[in-house]
Amino acid sequence: MTDERSSWLVSTEWLASHLNDPDLVVVDGSWHLPTSGRNGHAEYLAAHVPGAVFFDIDKISDTSSGLPHMLPKSGAFGAAVGALGIGDGMTIVVYDGSGLFSAPRVWWTLRAFGAKNVRILDGGFPMWQAEGRPVVAGSASPALRTFTAMLDSAVVANIEEVARKLEDGTAQVVDARPADRFRGEAPEPRPGVRPGHIPGSRNLPFPEVVANGKLATPETIRSAFNAAGVDPARPTITSCGSGVSAAILWLALESINQPPVAIYDGSWAEWGASDMPLAIGPA
Repeated sequence: MTDERSSWLVSTEWLASHLNDPDLVVVDGSWHLPTSGRNGHAEYLAAHVPGAVFFDIDKISDTSSGLPHMLPKSGAFGAAVGALGIGDGMTIVVYDGSGLFSAPRVWWTLRAFGAKNVRILDGGFPMWQAEGRPVVAGSASPALRTFTAMLDSAVVANIEEVARKLEDGTAQVVDARPADRFRGEAPEPRPGVRPGHIPGSRNLPFPEVVANGKLATPETIRSAFNAAGVDPARPTITSCGSGVSAAILWLALESINQPPVAIYDGSWAEWGASDMPLAIGPA
């Protein structure tokens, strides 16, 4: 079931052989940037792994916050995923339509709310399709299940905590956005968000730890963090534009046995729209 790069990965072969397991649920967690021209739910309806349910990152969120896909309250989360047929104790396999982009965010979210056995499909839906494995169209009709959600608030950092930990040096912040956005040379995809980055943060664009839609090797991951000026052994908070690709860095750090302490859930969508100080240029 596991992969030498990470115990959190499962192969397409493993999933194909376990699709009919009664305690298995497959989750399509596809999400794309607003500027991408892609729609994760529409793509799911067109084709998905047989039996897969769709986890809508935008809808299964705190829609009252004003920020994109912030984590919801535990009760709301439990009700939403229970309606997807995800119950306590089940094995959950998450994939996305990009290979490895938004699935880690769903994986991290489920774990943050208490799911124990959550895995990511290595290579995602692109690999599944490339291998000629079966797909179906339309919506799923899962049976309602009970998911007892209890958020581990320790793995979620807010804006005050990020500022405080950077000031006192008790954590480093690593930003997964593209380098030109981090330096403030490219516009942000969301209106009202300033260009730049959190002062004192480091930049490691998430493609540096992804290879052909799959998680890179531990050696590549270590080299990427070192090149970014990040010591994986130090307490780390990952960030990005809105908390999605930050989870890719989380997965990468776990694969080298250096899990972060938290994800900054508001990420640059919050910081860049606030009156907090910002920096322009390289770290």
